[in-house]
Amino acid sequence: MMISMAQPLAPAAAQLLPATAEASRQEVEEQIGPRRRGAIYQNTDGAFEVLSVVTDPAEARVLLRRDSAQWALIVRDVLRAGGEPFAVGSVWSTSDHLVREAPNRTRSSWGTAA
Repeated sequence: MMISMAQPLAPAAAQLLPATAEASRQEVEEQIGPRRRGAIYQNTDGAFEVLSVVTDPAEARVLLRRDSAQWALIVRDVLRAGGEPFAVGSVWSTSDHLVREAPNRTRSSWGTAA
């Protein structure tokens, strides 16, 4: 049986799309961790203030120059005087720790530039 692209999705398949999107969103949130706009976190590379969280995949891919990027953080190294903002895409790990929580940890405080 051949299925045309013009045919609507079967009800069961249509229900999978929102579930898949939700799973993807949750995965991104886990990868970002507690890093929200205004938070400061530290790891072996330094201490960084989160200036913005970009969750638009197209923008994240441009910022990180990585075709697989789904999100990016714009951060500033707080240990360097005059540190310029730059993009990172490293997943939150056990080597990271929060120095200062973001003022408001809701999703709207991510500062998404999307």
